[in-house]
Amino acid sequence: MDHPDELADLADRLRALPPSVGPVRLVAVDGHAGSGKTTFAGRLAAALGGAPVVHLDDLATHDELFEWTGRLREQVLAPLARGETARHRVYDWVQGRFDGAREVPPAPVVLVEGVGAGRRSVRPLLAALIWMELPAATARARGEQRDGPALAAFWRRWATAEEAHFAADPSRASAQVLVDGRTGGVLRVELDRPAGAARET
Repeated sequence: MDHPDELADLADRLRALPPSVGPVRLVAVDGHAGSGKTTFAGRLAAALGGAPVVHLDDLATHDELFEWTGRLREQVLAPLARGETARHRVYDWVQGRFDGAREVPPAPVVLVEGVGAGRRSVRPLLAALIWMELPAATARARGEQRDGPALAAFWRRWATAEEAHFAADPSRASAQVLVDGRTGGVLRVELDRPAGAARET
């Protein structure tokens, strides 16, 4: 579902934030697998006039589902911090190896989307953290339906790894923006609060 006015307003507010990595405002889109991160990131990127999007699925591997932080820092964030175009390798989930590369220019806003995008080690470098609001079970059911029975075993392994990740390194409480994972509508925006600061309940 489109929410053009909400997205345009959010895009304007993100562009107005101070840079967080060199000249770049790094914005993370986090949430459970199947919660709509990729779709929302694409829509927000369009509202930002074609902002680059880094997909964490390109940096993770079958054996390292969540051990991608080093690749993100070295291949993406370090060049962006210098104001240079980053070039990161892309993992092929069918072939089971890295094959090809993508370039990420130092645009005013760069999005990074994927489970754990707002993790503790990345948070200090974020201009903003967006969380897709959808329960884990609902998101998993959506993802399993999307991927079909051939990936059922992978989803079981993934669900265990994801639960362990968020138990050890939760990011929802630090998100300044909440987005409805069902509709894509913006539920809350608190960009005056730093990305690394947990929301008071």
